[in-house]
Amino acid sequence: MWIVVMSLPLIVVLIVFPAAMAYAAASDLMTMTIPNWLCALLVVAFGVCAATIGFGLNAAIWHLAAGLLVLVVCFAMFAAGWIGGGDAKLAAATALWLGFEQLLPYLFVAALSGGLLTGVIMLLRAVPLPAMASNWAWAQRLHDVKQGVPYGVALAAAALVALPDTAIWRAATRSE
Repeated sequence: MWIVVMSLPLIVVLIVFPAAMAYAAASDLMTMTIPNWLCALLVVAFGVCAATIGFGLNAAIWHLAAGLLVLVVCFAMFAAGWIGGGDAKLAAATALWLGFEQLLPYLFVAALSGGLLTGVIMLLRAVPLPAMASNWAWAQRLHDVKQGVPYGVALAAAALVALPDTAIWRAATRSE
């Protein structure tokens, strides 16, 4: 019998980050909210991962700068009413993980998948909600034309696409 022992950074990169993204997507889809504690978990998990792989102060500062830049831009978009607050915090926490290296690919994939998601939801909102789903609060909320779009789904999907091409991924998987 084989026993696999994984290092803390590898656990964080391969389990914690993807699980957090899946939870963010599911939470946004079901409740139209992304919990603050989840974004805080992503920030703390990045710090733990970066510290335990010897990421280096310079690299950590650049990743922090990417996260802060996205936070400032997304806060302005939230203030304008274009995105939700949870989406802004999730995008910033994700940018911290990705750094500038994968920031543009992440935003590009998020825009494409978010546009596709929005189109599908708009099409579905144009037809009556199926009777079997009429008592589901999340389906009613998702079908309501006055509601926004759970963009956290697109942000989480884009994060999972971009993560394997990041410096933190390479450093964590190389340490094994």
